[in-house]
Amino acid sequence: MNNYIINPAVAGIENYWDVKASHRLQWVGLQDAPVTTYFTVQGPLHHGDYDRETATSFHAIGKNPRGEAYWRNYTSAEPHAGVGFTVINDVTGPLNRFAIYGTYAYHLSLDPHTSLSVGLSAGVTQLSLNADKLNFATTVDPAVSGAGILSKLKPDISAGAWLYSKDYFVGLAFQQIIPEQIAFASNTVALQNGKLLPHTFLSAGYRMMISEDVSFLPSVLVRYINPLPIGFDLNAKFQYQDLLWAGASYRYQDGFAAMVGVNLNNNINIGYSYDITTSQLNTVSKGTHEILIGFLIGNKYGDWCPRNLW
Repeated sequence: MNNYIINPAVAGIENYWDVKASHRLQWVGLQDAPVTTYFTVQGPLHHGDYDRETATSFHAIGKNPRGEAYWRNYTSAEPHAGVGFTVINDVTGPLNRFAIYGTYAYHLSLDPHTSLSVGLSAGVTQLSLNADKLNFATTVDPAVSGAGILSKLKPDISAGAWLYSKDYFVGLAFQQIIPEQIAFASNTVALQNGKLLPHTFLSAGYRMMISEDVSFLPSVLVRYINPLPIGFDLNAKFQYQDLLWAGASYRYQDGFAAMVGVNLNNNINIGYSYDITTSQLNTVSKGTHEILIGFLIGNKYGDWCPRNLW
């Protein structure tokens, strides 16, 4: 529901500032399951206005402003920069990850209908371990008793590219480019066997008009984290005018998800997803819930939904 959280090249892709906040509860019912909260804001710098022929997205009752006529007149944006900011807090049992990133991206028009952007995110990640919550075989382990919270601060860099037009997109992103050992230490305990590994993401999607009011948007996300096997998500999304959308996703050998979103007006949108795993975790969890709220700021054309993202 937020491509920017994966690929920094997305920053500044629309003609407004996009603000999103999300809260995700994973494997509800399982003790110490992951809980993720994030906040993102990204938008353009010195973005040239759309041609007047394509600036037809003002919402009108009974008419789809994103119908076939709109897409026939689609033109790529003028070259411009984009910036963004991300805050993520991820808690899994005794382990907490808090990260802050800044992003810079540049969008270049390749032809009248196609654009390419490249982006870089840089920031810091604080990894914290509450040693008092570690569960050992003995009731009280003197090696860690009273160790409290151990923390480590590390630099983090992500990079990406995004090729997009009115009909398709292709994205490539690299996260945690700097691999680093995780070593927590205090006067009473030292834990040194963890490691942060680079992540690679390849994504692609296509837009098809089923009717004047309905679009079909299939997409795929492929992920690779060495030495794990390659994983992928297959996604299908249906959008009605610029008002609402619904979709489903299959994650290879892991589970299914259902998603829905509604654009309340040209300033606020809400999305929700429910995941159910097909692994053995299904016997002890009640699925995964994520709620997202978005705000469109500086939206001069009154867009109810994104022009270049889906």
